[in-house]
Amino acid sequence: MTDSIALVDLTAKVVVGVDTHKHVHVAVAINMVGARVGSKSVDADRGGYAELVDWARSLGAVEAFGIEGTGSYGVGLASFVRRQAVRVVEVNHCDRRKRRNNGKSDTIDAETAARSVLSGIATAVPKTADGAAEMVRQIKIARDTAVKARSSAIITLKTLIVNAPGELREVLEPLTDRKLIDRCATLIAGELIDPTASVKHSLRALATRWLALSDEIGSHDAALDGITMTAVPTLREAFGIGPDSAAEMMIVAGDNPQRIRSEAAFAKLCGVCPIPASSGVTNRHRLFRGGHRQANAALYRIVIVRMRWHQPTIDYVERRTAQGLSKKDIIRCLKRFVAREIYTGLIADHKARTPRDLAA
Repeated sequence: MTDSIALVDLTAKVVVGVDTHKHVHVAVAINMVGARVGSKSVDADRGGYAELVDWARSLGAVEAFGIEGTGSYGVGLASFVRRQAVRVVEVNHCDRRKRRNNGKSDTIDAETAARSVLSGIATAVPKTADGAAEMVRQIKIARDTAVKARSSAIITLKTLIVNAPGELREVLEPLTDRKLIDRCATLIAGELIDPTASVKHSLRALATRWLALSDEIGSHDAALDGITMTAVPTLREAFGIGPDSAAEMMIVAGDNPQRIRSEAAFAKLCGVCPIPASSGVTNRHRLFRGGHRQANAALYRIVIVRMRWHQPTIDYVERRTAQGLSKKDIIRCLKRFVAREIYTGLIADHKARTPRDLAA
């Protein structure tokens, strides 16, 4: 009698896996004993999200949604499902070996997502993407692309100068970057009747583009400075952490940093956790090579600044050098220490911010 009751309880609950796309989402529901209950395709809009949740609830009590691409095509669905008081789990793409063995289709991928949640393989809580961290991420995208375009502009400008007519090249080549940009921006091409006129036209266009992109980057920097000072003041007060580094830390943690269970997990997320690197007796370790590479680079910049200007860090470097550690190993240790400090600051700022959000 007890066994049959337990079986009824298991089959009354469902786990839904969703394979997300730009225009259509495909879902498969399985019960708690792994039997497939049904599948459904919906449009990737609010009406489709509501239809999908209603369909899932019609099959039984919804235990969780396992959604692929919660940071891209699945972000809207994840946000909608979360607001319906249903647990959302972030699911990575299945490994290639399973895909070769089982084939690939939207339905198969959705079912694999559901089974990953049911088996406990997928446990990650997705970012909420509804606060300051999402604002920072969007502004950083605009800033980073502007920086790349500005670099491309000055590289192209200097390439044109190499092949410019001799009288123009001899005047421009000795100039420093900023003076070169200012000089090229004032060039007057006149009527386009010879290569000298055309190269002046092109140089002026590139210099003007560089100046416009510099102004754009400045506006992005000001926006990042204001948002980070408001959202993570504890982080910004730390030595060597400016708007750009604070922005990268906010992006990797998300608007719900409590989803990261410990500072060790945050260190692994940033690629600075030590892992064993020897099967012998040397007890060597190396840093984890996965994780968020931009966050890892931000930690490196912070450490380099502190090694140059932060007296406690300078003293630490001297002590560890005397113990026989190389500069590379010392930087590894410092990156791990900074990751711990940043995680503590992020959690503190999040806890201080949450009551204000609720009050608002």
